[in-house]
Amino acid sequence: MLRKLDGTFFEFRHHNTAEGKYWNPALKEFEGIDWRNKIREIHALGMEYVMIMATALYERCFYQSKIFPFADMKTDDPIEEVLDEADKLGLKVFLGNGFFGNWRRAHHNIKSEDIVNMSFKAMEEITALYGHHPSFYGWYYPDECFIKLHFPRAFVSYVNRASKVAHELTPGKKTLIAPYGTNVTLTNDRYTRDLVSMDLDYIVYQDEVGVQKTPVHRTAKLYEKLKRVHDEAGRAELWAEVEVFKFEGVVYDSALLPASFERVKRQIENVSPYVNKIIAYQYLGIMNPADSPSFCGHPDSVKLYNDYVDYLKTNNLL
Repeated sequence: MLRKLDGTFFEFRHHNTAEGKYWNPALKEFEGIDWRNKIREIHALGMEYVMIMATALYERCFYQSKIFPFADMKTDDPIEEVLDEADKLGLKVFLGNGFFGNWRRAHHNIKSEDIVNMSFKAMEEITALYGHHPSFYGWYYPDECFIKLHFPRAFVSYVNRASKVAHELTPGKKTLIAPYGTNVTLTNDRYTRDLVSMDLDYIVYQDEVGVQKTPVHRTAKLYEKLKRVHDEAGRAELWAEVEVFKFEGVVYDSALLPASFERVKRQIENVSPYVNKIIAYQYLGIMNPADSPSFCGHPDSVKLYNDYVDYLKTNNLL
């Protein structure tokens, strides 16, 4: 089955400094036009969805907030730049409600009333600032859980609280999570009940190929099992997050580099029969057209971009 990438995660600064070695310095210098250029590039590849991971990071916000000071950036409203450009191009943008705690301690964040309340206050601020944008399609909860066989109870509770706030503030907007632990998920009756109990529109499971937890040849079977329990639950549409990167050195403690398209193509093919949408992690920093006026990332990002464009054109997907 021939499929394309339907969307991508997106960030204003990569949370892991070591991983973002090749693009964080460039993002810090981005002006409004650069954020718009990236949205145009994403649209040019036929992508429809953009998931903004973090609206706050390291006690700084990427919008004008009363919670934390504004981040060190060259434009005073990068979210506005992204949404306004997405409005023009018809893209659908999910806005994150984190990280208002330490991103490395997601399980703590979702159980801390102080941090949870900050994230809900941020949702109020974001709605007031950006709720009028047609491209503001939904919410993403970036304090992700590790599915150790099943969804942790605390995470199920947090998701339902967050979705209640989302529905009250922005009726009709979608909700989404992107958990990890796909390779150790136990797709049994309890898992089905967890799916039924969570107020979510989409679950984007990380394929965990880039982080070296799952060999490419195993991904098809994992998503086949996930499709079975999602079909049984009849709730939360099944999407895949395809990791289009590799590590320069030690996993999580070195820079992210573009993977070969040969590998990425196999990842896409393996999940395609089972999922509704395929989301890349991520375009920004990992793929660049050679002539991009807003280049960010390793030079090899041009090859991955070109190989992917060739694939799209060869298979009439663009």
